[in-house]
Amino acid sequence: EDQVTQSPEALRLQEGDSSSLNCSYSVGNFRGLLWYRQDPGKGPEFLFILYSAGEEKQKERLKATLTKKESFLHITAPKPEDSATYLCAVQAQCSPGTCNLYQNSAAGDLE
Repeated sequence: EDQVTQSPEALRLQEGDSSSLNCSYSVGNFRGLLWYRQDPGKGPEFLFILYSAGEEKQKERLKATLTKKESFLHITAPKPEDSATYLCAVQAQCSPGTCNLYQNSAAGDLE
């Protein structure tokens, strides 16, 4: 059975701390892992997509990494404006018309 699990559900940091959100997955025919950020009252904003183990992408204080079983969203020296809900989703390989995004079961709030 395909599964995507994100932890921790909530992360509280002091300004200047560093920490990570984890997204573990078990899906057939893995195609890519996506990270999003969602501010209150707004739709999700795309951050990163990672395709292969060992890949890293960075945007300002956020860095996403990928292994064969999980992804980490690292945040370094967060600022108040980084407070948001961060979501991961996994896309699986599929035939035309049958693609699905497997959304994580719990969103990660960063405060």
